[in-house]
Amino acid sequence: MALLAALFVLAQSADDTTISWQLQSRSTDGKPALTTANWDPKKSAVIVCDMWDLHHCLNAVRREKEMAPRANDFLKVARAKGMLIIHAPSDCMKPYEGTPGRLRAKNAPKAATLPVDIGQWCSKIPAEERSKYPIDQTDGGEDDDPAEHARWATELKAKGLNPRAPWTRQIDTLAIDQEKDAITDSGVEVWNLLESRGIDQVLLLGVHVNMCVAGRPFGLRQMAKNGKKVALVRDLTDSMYNPGCWPHVTHQQGTAIFIDHLEKHVCPTVTSDQLLGGQPFAFKPVTGD
Repeated sequence: MALLAALFVLAQSADDTTISWQLQSRSTDGKPALTTANWDPKKSAVIVCDMWDLHHCLNAVRREKEMAPRANDFLKVARAKGMLIIHAPSDCMKPYEGTPGRLRAKNAPKAATLPVDIGQWCSKIPAEERSKYPIDQTDGGEDDDPAEHARWATELKAKGLNPRAPWTRQIDTLAIDQEKDAITDSGVEVWNLLESRGIDQVLLLGVHVNMCVAGRPFGLRQMAKNGKKVALVRDLTDSMYNPGCWPHVTHQQGTAIFIDHLEKHVCPTVTSDQLLGGQPFAFKPVTGD
């Protein structure tokens, strides 16, 4: 119903040339602040980070499956508005080779200037050096029950998959429009796409916010430090955080703590209801905690 309402609003406002976002950032003392930003959708993109079909953490799979329908609705409306959708399921390009979306990324004109490290992970930008990293993710962030996790690993292995890296493609819940979208896991190709289309405004959604979404070559840090107006869709993401680690809070509280860190030091955030209407997405307690 939310998607239908959003599409109705879109049809009623076909002459609109901007999307208005309420960007949330935080001062260093943690106080949130909202600013309004009007984006030209034809100069904007949504990057879908690592929304894989499978994961080594079973709880991560459950949460992604719960979130994916809302993410797909968001992409449909963003695409209809004129935003470029870039699907970026890292390490999974083989199933897409030769498709129009993959070729669209590979054949994008080379940017006149490439940031020197745009092909590399970015674990920290200078603004973050003034603060303490907000959560302990050194154990990898898995929050599965140990016995259930062992059964999940056995199931993956029985399917001929690597239990530590079982992903093969993007989750099928997210539709790819081969006529319009791009498919890539390359920071260089993403940058070429953005520059060739005059795109300087970028949203990221997907998983996991404290790892891939923030750190990939096409992630929040690289976009922010290289001059793009970037924002996280904060209700369409998840973290890899184990409540058994510091600061010993629930999984969802750990996610929120990291998002607060991003809002202070990396980039602002928005919520999906700003495009879809209704309420922001929220995980059910059984999957969220």
